Amino acid sequence: MTDTSAAATEAGGSEDRRPDAGLHKALGFWSLLAAGLGSVIGSGWLFSSLYAAQDAGPAAMLAWVIAGALMLLVAMVFAELGMAKPESGGLVRYPMYSHGGLTAGIVGWAMWISYVGNPPTEAAGVVQYASSYLPGVYDGQSLTGLGILIAVVLMAVFVALNWFGVLLFARSNTIVTAIKILIPTTTVVLLIASGFDTSNLTDHGGYAPYGWSAALSTIATAGMVFAYTGFRNVIELSGEAKNPRRTVPRALITTIVVTIVIYLGLQLAFLGAVPAGLLGGGWHGVNFDSPFANLAMLLGLSWLSWTLIADSMLSPSGSGIVYTASNSRNVFGLAKNGFFPGSLTKLNARGIPARALVLNFVIGLAYLLPLPSWHSIISVTGSIAAFTFQIGAVSLIAFRASGLTRRDTRLRGMTVIAPVAFVVSSLVVFWTSWSKLQVAMAIIALGIVWYAVVWVRSNRAVTELVPGAWLVVYLVGLTFLSAIGSFGGAHLLSAPWDSVVVAALSLGTYFWGCRSGTAYMTARPEMVARLRSDADHDRGDSPEEALA
Repeated sequence: MTDTSAAATEAGGSEDRRPDAGLHKALGFWSLLAAGLGSVIGSGWLFSSLYAAQDAGPAAMLAWVIAGALMLLVAMVFAELGMAKPESGGLVRYPMYSHGGLTAGIVGWAMWISYVGNPPTEAAGVVQYASSYLPGVYDGQSLTGLGILIAVVLMAVFVALNWFGVLLFARSNTIVTAIKILIPTTTVVLLIASGFDTSNLTDHGGYAPYGWSAALSTIATAGMVFAYTGFRNVIELSGEAKNPRRTVPRALITTIVVTIVIYLGLQLAFLGAVPAGLLGGGWHGVNFDSPFANLAMLLGLSWLSWTLIADSMLSPSGSGIVYTASNSRNVFGLAKNGFFPGSLTKLNARGIPARALVLNFVIGLAYLLPLPSWHSIISVTGSIAAFTFQIGAVSLIAFRASGLTRRDTRLRGMTVIAPVAFVVSSLVVFWTSWSKLQVAMAIIALGIVWYAVVWVRSNRAVTELVPGAWLVVYLVGLTFLSAIGSFGGAHLLSAPWDSVVVAALSLGTYFWGCRSGTAYMTARPEMVARLRSDADHDRGDSPEEALA
């Protein structure tokens, strides 16, 4: 089968419609918002403020602002994509539609690798906080054998809750999310009211004691990207949304705005509440097993400490449930792309991609063994997750140019927002230290190797590779610049010029990617027509609306 006919079939032929038709469109705005907030407000808020303060001191506030602004831009990009083509597993399907198999394979692999690590991350976070009352599960650096076993059981619970259907998932998660918002908000208010020391923001090395580069690096390595990443679960579940043209963008934007406020408040409260006596060795020397709970106890807020310990089971578990749901849809989309076996698109009697749930559970176990702590997993997956934000920007332009995106599903300002989101995402990846980025790039390279195997075994056309050439060149260029740059590299290219060159590379490959995507889609008018027809049906549009 050629790439053209394959894409057309995948885009809306009977082979693809059957698995999608089994998904239940039962999620409204509040359920989607709960899915977004429920995964964003997970273990990230319990740990990221500590690790960001350790790495950057008070300058962590700047890092949160940059990360939040980036996520808002990226959310707007995916909001339009979700309106144009609501689809479960859409994050890995959109690059397939806009650029073909190579781009979709690279991005889909990276997205899957970063997503599949989230449930074990959340489970590890639960166990680490539990060490306050459960001895023998955490040794101060990593989970013990008993701790890993408990984390595995938690992951199995996440799978079980998703196994029994999207409505059970939505109902349980909405309740959990309401509680999860209340507790961090209360924590901010009480810590600021009980012991906020403004001198912590200026003394002990100043506002940026370890330099501005440390603040930029911490965006990916301290868990900030991870903390915000959950907003994408709204897109992953958009194929099961009611009235996605309204509910998807509203849920996405609301999720980001609410969490920006919460995370900034938490970081500020943490910085001001740390007792001066613990800062004798600088911010590097601050260390807690259960950061906010330990801090509350030091301030005499024992009831808050125990509340936070209780929430440490609730918040990460709620996020783990959502990530388990969304990543099964991710695998669902990759299987439809032909990247994974087609058997992974099979749904159980409740309309759930059960085989995908099992695969992700097994792969998730592999994270806990070599990376048995919250921070160790985050340090590997953070930069990979930031990379996956970029593809939406080029897919959006290709969707518009090909006519897939209707006028009434377009958001204003996207011709400016899309390239800015792409460039800033590139910078966040680059600002990760070279020691961590080279590991991330090696993992992405494994995905390219797997795609090559699939490409050869499937006898796919050479023309499928051309629309993805821009992405391969971009990855090679970014890796090279990181190796010679000032963020842990050889310092052959000093700051800020290394960031300027990365921005220029990113902007150039952005326009190359847009042209490649536009050419790919306009050369396949039948595929675009099928996609638009499917999108109109999924949104429940009337014939008059479909002509818009």
